[in-house]
Formats: sequence, structure tokens, C-alpha cells
Amino acid sequence: MKGYILKRILHSIISVIVVVFIIMLLVFQLMHRDQIFMGDPNIQKLSDNKKVEYRYNKWEKYGYLKLVTYGDYITELAEEQGVKNEDLYNLPDLSVNDSSSQTVLDFKEKYSKKGYKIVRLDKIKSNDSTLLLAYKDYNIFARLWNFFSQMIVFDTTNYIKLSNDFIEQYGDIDRGIKFCKDPINGAPCIMGYGTKNRYLLYFDKNFPFIHQNFVTLNFGIRYTDDKDFFEYFSSEQGSDKVMKQKYPGSGETVETAVNLHERRFKYTELTELEIQRYGENDRYVLADETYKTGMSMLAYSFIIGIIATFFVYILGVPLGVLLSLHKDKLADKIGNLYIIFIMAVPSLAYIYLFYMIGNRAFHLPVIWGLGSNPHWLIYIMPIVSLALPSVAGIMKWVRRYMIDQMSSDYVKFARSQGLSEGEIFRKHILKNAIIPISQGIPGSIIGCLTGAIVTERVYGVPGMGKLLTEAINKTDNATIVAISFIYAVLSVIALLIGDIVMAKLDPRISFATGGGRK
Repeated sequence: MKGYILKRILHSIISVIVVVFIIMLLVFQLMHRDQIFMGDPNIQKLSDNKKVEYRYNKWEKYGYLKLVTYGDYITELAEEQGVKNEDLYNLPDLSVNDSSSQTVLDFKEKYSKKGYKIVRLDKIKSNDSTLLLAYKDYNIFARLWNFFSQMIVFDTTNYIKLSNDFIEQYGDIDRGIKFCKDPINGAPCIMGYGTKNRYLLYFDKNFPFIHQNFVTLNFGIRYTDDKDFFEYFSSEQGSDKVMKQKYPGSGETVETAVNLHERRFKYTELTELEIQRYGENDRYVLADETYKTGMSMLAYSFIIGIIATFFVYILGVPLGVLLSLHKDKLADKIGNLYIIFIMAVPSLAYIYLFYMIGNRAFHLPVIWGLGSNPHWLIYIMPIVSLALPSVAGIMKWVRRYMIDQMSSDYVKFARSQGLSEGEIFRKHILKNAIIPISQGIPGSIIGCLTGAIVTERVYGVPGMGKLLTEAINKTDNATIVAISFIYAVLSVIALLIGDIVMAKLDPRISFATGGGRK
């Protein structure tokens, strides 16, 4: 069993890598990179030179190429020589306008040897160093490596990089990790110094009550809104939720929606108010994240999906058994009629049918809103629209497996041994018929995380289901790759768990190499 699991895990990893490779090949290599600018209002407002600069910066940001500007090169020289950037710029041989200056020639030579292409724009203003640049396209294998190697991000004490100018003006900072009492709410916490986040571990009153920033997942940046993809679908939504909170420096209690636990480092001078609220020696004062009244996309999709899955099996299995016990009778014919209806009619059609019945006949709310926590009645129709079609599928397969088992030789032998029909049904037929169905349960549960594309769009559910279609429509390549990766990982995990569940329920099934039923 262990050998089988290890082999399946290895095959799953390879399968996920292949899927991501194919998706990257499609969106980055076979589609023109200028498509990411379709509908971008910013690029139309720029002059020719700035437009080119904007393009290269965006191409670098979204993984098409690696970019180095002349300004980056100057900063590197300044760091090496321990001087300020502006002091280097004032030297006569560093002006980007002088194409024959030694530093410009060194820049071109250095990056040309590394395989970069040099781009120099005309009509450059004095010291506008960003318009002399070098770039190198990523090949598909480098892009694949970057995606997986940068996926898991650890928040370390060396995250904050300080320039010589900053240290000279404000001094260096302490670095380390401390276990302490949270000055905001008095709970235990872990604080980082020199890390990206001030709080690496903290508690609050918001689900899931314990939060960590030690390890985060990096799936890239959404092109459409410049947001981190993982934070986008896992962060709370809705309007701001005002709460009473205490500033760590002054101890002042105020009503604010700002999450004071999610603070970032400020590289510029602190204001008097920031010093008062956070303390003179605490530069972690930038708190952009706010508490929201709603849940995350992931939470909405999972809650609706898991409840729907529960009803699918609670209703589908007994109804499938009922159809098999009344084969070719009225109940079986009605059940088969429903199964055929679900199979024959497009999903969008019967989802809208359920939508209209719920709205017109039962006066249930069907329009989702995020202004406040949605009323529990809004969950009913999306759950019904997800559950009823899947119930038909479970009914069909349970009926088929039950009928197959009832006509098996072991059932005839059990009858000849004098076992009652009830014993045969409970101990043999039902148990054996349910084994194949059990394999799909983990997939149904894990699939709740991905959301339901059609159902969520019809009801306006702010869940995961809309992400892929939106990304495709807006040519958001990084999001397409990230979602494809998530779908692939969840699929292989569901298949593996399904096999393990089936093996545990049926002792005749063995994944060992030495024999048994495979």
C-alpha cells in the first residue's frame, strides 16, 4: 500500500507539472503577448517612449521576460561603491544621453554577454535612465521552473532590504523573531523584525481565529487588478467591518476596519501620528488590509459546495436503492425520467428553471449581494441547483450497481443458504454496490473548493467558479496558469484519496505488487 501511494504521488507530481507546462505553452508561447494589453486604459495615455517602457515592465511582471534598466545598473554600482545614486548620476561618464560613455558601454557589454537584447529609445530626457534597458525572454522551461520554485514563500528576517541612503538617514533596524504578548489584544503572538509582516502568528475574533504569515503561496499577480492571486481569492469580501481595536504604541482604542495585525514596513519618514500610534521604533505602520463583512471566494464556494454534496449523497443513494428495488415499476420509471431529463437538457437551462421556480413559486432570494452578510435563504437556490443534477448521477449509478449485484451468483448462493432478503440486502448487495460510489466522494468534497462555474454565475455567488472564465476573457495568463495548477492538484489528490477509501472498504482490493485484486 505504501509503495502504491508513493508511486501515485510521484505520478501525480509529474502529471501536475505536465498540465502546467501545456497551459504555459498555450498562453505564453502560442498567444501573442500584446493580448494582455487588450482593454488596458493606461497604455493609451502614454507617449511613445513611455508606452514602450510600460510594455517591457508589464511583460517582466507577468513572466514573459527578465528586464534590467540602466537605472538598475546605476543602483548596483552605487551599492558597490557605497555612494548615493544621485552622486553617480552627476558624474559626466554616467549620463545615459552619452551613448559613448564608458558606463553605458559597460552596461551594454555586460548584458549582451549574458544574452540580453539592448533597447535604447530616442528623445530621452536628461538622466531618464529607465529608457535604456536590456531584456531576455524566458523560455518555457525557465518559466516553468520559476513558477514552481517561487510558489512557496517564507517570510524571513532578511526580507527588508535597506539601501545605504536609508541607513544613513534613519539607521539600521533590528532583525529577529520574538514570542510576546500582543499589544493589540493581549493574546500570545509571534512578531518578526526585518520580515515582510510584523505579525508572523496572531489570534483574533475572526474565523479561523488563528492566522499565520510564516509561509504564503505565490501563484503570481493578477494582471487585471495587480493583486496577488492567492490573497485575491482567500481574502474576505464585502464592505468594511468596523471593530474596536487598540493601537500598540499609544494604547488608544478606536473603532476602525483596518486590520492592525497585517502591517508592512514603511521606507519613508514616519509621521507624528504614526509615531504616536505605533511607537517611535516601529516602522511597520502600513496597514492596507481591512476587515470585511463577507467571506472569501474560497469560503463561499466551499460552503455551498459541501452542503450540496451532503444532500447529493443523502438523497441520491436511497433513491438509487429505491429504483433498483422497484425495477421497471412506477417509481423506477419516474426516476429514470428525471435522470434522462438531467442528462438531455443543458445545465444552463435547468439551472435557470430552478432559478425561476425558486424565485416565482417560493419567493426565495436569488440575487447575491456583498453589502453585508447574506441571509441564509440566499444559499438555498444555489445549493438546490448544484445538488439536484448530481443527485440524478448518483441515482443512476447506485441503481446500476444494485441491479448488477442482485443478479450475481453469490446472491443466489446466499438465498440457497437460507439468508433472508433483508440480510442479503444489508450485508452483501448494498455494501458491494456502494464501494464504487465511495471512490467519488473525496473528489466531490475537494471539488467544492473550485466552485461551480455556471451555478455561481447565474446566482451571482462571489465564489471561485467565476475566476477561470474571467481570466480567459481578460487574457489574464498568470491567473489561468494558477487556476489550472489548483484544479490539477485537487484532481490528483481526489483520485488518490478515492482509491484509498475504496481499498479500505473492500478488503479484496489490494494495491500491493504481490497479488490480490487490483
